[in-house]
Amino acid sequence: MIQSMTGFAERSFDSPTLRVKFAIKSLNHRFFDWSYKGAPIGDLENRLRILCQQRLHRGRIEIILDLHFPHPSSWDVTVNVGLMEKIVTALDQASRRVRHEIHITADSLLRIPQIMELRRKAFNAAEAAFLEKCFRRTLDDVLSARAAEGKKTAAQIKTHVLNVRKSVARLEKLIRRQPKTLQHKLRRKVKEANNAASASEGRLAEEVAYLTQRYDVSEELHRLKCHLDAALQTIASPKGEPAGKMLDFLAQELYREANTLNSKSQDIDVTREGLLIKGEVESFRQQVQNLE
Repeated sequence: MIQSMTGFAERSFDSPTLRVKFAIKSLNHRFFDWSYKGAPIGDLENRLRILCQQRLHRGRIEIILDLHFPHPSSWDVTVNVGLMEKIVTALDQASRRVRHEIHITADSLLRIPQIMELRRKAFNAAEAAFLEKCFRRTLDDVLSARAAEGKKTAAQIKTHVLNVRKSVARLEKLIRRQPKTLQHKLRRKVKEANNAASASEGRLAEEVAYLTQRYDVSEELHRLKCHLDAALQTIASPKGEPAGKMLDFLAQELYREANTLNSKSQDIDVTREGLLIKGEVESFRQQVQNLE
């Protein structure tokens, strides 16, 4: 199945201890490129990356996670009582020495570094499973978006391929007249070189045969048709394997054959068809860059 490399999805989820918001954006990239931003989740990030890579083979995947812990059970609060007592004792001693009572509020005391530590607890098994489930569901939406975009792109590529196939069919008819075109050009050049004297028909036939073989494009047309068939088969394949790289390769081969065909052309109509093919293939190549 053809998939685009671009897609976006954003979803929010709630559990008794977690409030989760995932945003996943997929962009074009030659390889799988993972980018995570948001709340630190430790080893769980690597698990999410593996889950993603199992389903997306190419593209830059940008993950943003907004995570809240509304339930008190998710937090550990530690008060350094010993340090607090030491600070209060030091203040009492300072008060006696300066003969002036020094007051400190509980709020000011708690602002002192190392007095109190608020730390989020590690994810338990249920919370980790919930986060994975949220990620999978958001990723499903991204895959749906990529599939929908891929379907549109595949239809455009198929149109370009069919247009090239029509040009190839027209070329097969045009090249049948190429020997006569070569014969006419050669006869005219010989006459001009020999001051309107005619060359022997045998010699002329030999030269025409040589030039016909030299400028023969039947092999190029055959390869073009094979590449076009392979492209259509790749587009229609029900397999879930990425098709972008194969279609890009086929586009390069089609462009190469079109160039060779144009270099051999001795007929302006053949040249025009070759240029049409190059234009369609170039559009084909641009579309393929968006596919996984």
